[in-house]
Amino acid sequence: MSLNLQQTPPHHGGKLRAAAEQYAIPLAQWLDLSTGINPNGWSVPTIPAECWARLPEARDGLEEAARHYYGATSLLTVAGSQAAIQALPQLRPPSRVSLLTLAYAEHSYAWQRSGHTVVSFSVDEIERAVATSDVLILINPNNPTGVRFSQTQLLHWHKIVASRGGWLIVDEAFMDSTPDESLCHHSHHTGLIVLRSLGKFFGLAGARIGFVCAAPPLLMQLSHLLGPWATNAPARYIATLALQDQAWQQQTQQQLQLASIQMQQLLREHHLPPAGGCPLFQWVLTPEAEKIHQHLAKQAILTRLFIEPMSLRFGLPKHTADWQRLAMALTSIPGLKQQ
Repeated sequence: MSLNLQQTPPHHGGKLRAAAEQYAIPLAQWLDLSTGINPNGWSVPTIPAECWARLPEARDGLEEAARHYYGATSLLTVAGSQAAIQALPQLRPPSRVSLLTLAYAEHSYAWQRSGHTVVSFSVDEIERAVATSDVLILINPNNPTGVRFSQTQLLHWHKIVASRGGWLIVDEAFMDSTPDESLCHHSHHTGLIVLRSLGKFFGLAGARIGFVCAAPPLLMQLSHLLGPWATNAPARYIATLALQDQAWQQQTQQQLQLASIQMQQLLREHHLPPAGGCPLFQWVLTPEAEKIHQHLAKQAILTRLFIEPMSLRFGLPKHTADWQRLAMALTSIPGLKQQ
């Protein structure tokens, strides 16, 4: 294990305007594969005018829809799971916090910024992390590697950590395509905190709506910290309808599974076999990651580049034409077949 000493704010995918400026290519010409957001997200209807005219209120049906969708007995609506990631460290005294070496970096940054000791570990070291951590944070499936943890594993680790007053935080931002693997219906247990979001599967990242599934006492603490009107009324209206749309959800789960297979095959055909992934993205380990990233960017295709280890994350194209455009761009990468 080693201390993660990251001090600067993490880099993220989705910085399309910055890429457009860097490569001097108009914004409208870009194909953004850098985020893992569903490019064919839930279709937003017209928002009633009263949503803009009134302060957001509870008992509007959102929490009921969310409890049904996630199978959680108690939850709190937040402005995207990012709001919870930033706030949760403020609810504990100085703690030893462990998370995977390569994982969504905002978790590490938020806990360090609040004065906690943050330690990174590899998948092979997880049992030692469980034995020595006050807070264990796992992204399931992991972003960007796609590593998954079973319910049995997670509940076992939760029992150990919670027995000494610790927390297991499970970030399920990419779980919607495989809902049977979620821990939400166990989240009423003390010390288990599950984070969910409408940003990825539903393609509603701009709405900034997420949920914390946990025991009521912790949710009350978190609610007091975040204060009133943590989420806006138009986003609440949209989220309620999206969570109730079971037909769209089932159809999208199937479509994303097929698209995931298509992306795996496309990358393999171009000698970039994925080392991991999930229905919304594929992760490729290659020493040529930076060269490939730049080559694609010069053709207005944005991927997510990671330096340690050198790797790329590919989200899904939206249209058939976008798939064809990506295939042509991969074909044109010099020397790729010799890797």
